[in-house]
Formats: sequence, C-alpha cells, structure tokens
Amino acid sequence: MTVHSLGYLRLESTDLEAWKVFAGDFLGLMPAAAEGDASLRYRMDHYHPPRLVVSPGAENKMTAMGYDVTNRRELLRLVEAVEAVGIKVTAGTPEECEDRRVTGFVRFDDPGGNAVELYHGPILTKDRVQLPTVSAFVTDDMGMGHVIVTGEDGEALYDFYTDVLGFFERNTMTSPRGTVWFLSPNERHHTLGVTSAPGPGRLLHLMVEAATLDDVGLALDRADKLGVPMMNSLGKHTNDQMVSFYVWSPERYAVEFGWAGLRVPGEKPTYEIADGAYWGHKFSPPPTA
Repeated sequence: MTVHSLGYLRLESTDLEAWKVFAGDFLGLMPAAAEGDASLRYRMDHYHPPRLVVSPGAENKMTAMGYDVTNRRELLRLVEAVEAVGIKVTAGTPEECEDRRVTGFVRFDDPGGNAVELYHGPILTKDRVQLPTVSAFVTDDMGMGHVIVTGEDGEALYDFYTDVLGFFERNTMTSPRGTVWFLSPNERHHTLGVTSAPGPGRLLHLMVEAATLDDVGLALDRADKLGVPMMNSLGKHTNDQMVSFYVWSPERYAVEFGWAGLRVPGEKPTYEIADGAYWGHKFSPPPTA
C-alpha cells in the first residue's frame, strides 16, 4: 500500500508574469493552459495532466503536492490509513477532478500542514508534448522530480510518509539547522525531503531532472541570459549523485535543474551524509529586491 510518484505540484503566486519566464523560458516546460484559463499550466513529458500549475493568489504558497496511486481501491485503502492517524480527508469534486485531469482524488494536510493530494486515473489524450528548449525530462515511473517541505516536527513528517504512505527512507543529513530525511516511494533516490522549521509547513525546494548533461549546460546559459538568480553553482551531490545547479524561483524556492540522478531499486540500508556535495554547489544568497 503506497503511492507511486510525485505526479504534480500546484502553487499560488502573486506574480504570474515572472512564472511565465521562469517555468517556460528558463525551465523549458511546455505551456498547456486553455483559452481564458487564469492559471499557468505546464507539461514536461508524455503525461497529459499538467505537472506544474501556478494559479493567481493573494500570497505565495504551495497548494498541493499530488501523488499518484494505482487505482480507486488503493486510494480508498490509503484514505483509511490516513484517517486512522487522525487526519481529516476530503474528496475532490467532479469539477476539481476535471481541473486536474484525473479520475478521482482526495486532499488532506500532512502533520506539518503541507497540502497533499492523492489521485488515480490520469486522463490521457493523443496530444504530444513539445518541449521548447529541453531534449527530455526524466520522469516515467519516477514522476516529475522531487520536493523538500517543512513542518514544526520533522520527525512526525518522517513517520507519516514512511509508516502511513509507504515511502522508503534513503538517507539523512544533519546540520546546525536540523535533520533532513530523504524519502521515496520509487527508484528515484528521493522524491521527498522533510525537515523541521518553525511555523506552518511550506515548500523549500523543487528538482527537475533533464535527460542530458547538455540540457543542464544550456539551462545554465538560459539562466544567465534571463537574469535568473543563481543559488548554487554547478556541482555533484553525495547522496543521489546528481550533477546540477540551483536557482531562486520568483518566490525564492530553491529550484534544482539536474542530470544523472541515482536510481535505487526497492528498500536499501539507510545512511547519513556529512556533506551535501562532492564538488561545486557554491551558495549565493537570494537577491534583496
């Protein structure tokens, strides 16, 4: 009883124009919004429901991490497991299902207050993806990438995602700011990272993985040309072996563009890393403006 992958991410933003440049021109995602749609919707692969949706909002926040499950029966089993630990679950309406292009879904907040959606039955069409600047993204059975979120009690988040939703623990990293647990329900080294931070849960980080090293280099060139602020220079991680760089999104999320992430079949012994990178990943603070 588990989820399969991170299917989509939904955000609200006060600056959709900045996201048009960031998601389309820089990341290289394919716009997929319908006529008259106020939200920005982006595809990145054969998967027809938008992987990233950015809607207008009064504040900048994540409104959903969408995780896919096998079918309606599995969704109902997971609902029972979530409700058994005292978390209220709400079913999506037919109109909301249509908006997400899925057959059915439920929503709830994890123990840190992060909005989670579990869904089944993505609605597929014959429309092919046409990426503007990237050869391909690595998705398929591993989903759109990975995210890191916070909660007042990071260990409670760890317990929920491993014990209730069935994620594997890959590794931990401890720093003066606390422990990060890296977790995944599939062969991507990590699909989710959780850590402690004051206040309600929030999104810290999003990673997308491209198919070639040239895709990473060309994305570096686009970041420079478009003035996308750099967060971490090109480097290689110690846990998932990914070669990547980080930039600051319009809301100052840490967004990683990477290549050659490690695949880990099944559950393996866990470990702790003392350093995040073999080389590179020099940090630059966000712009003050």
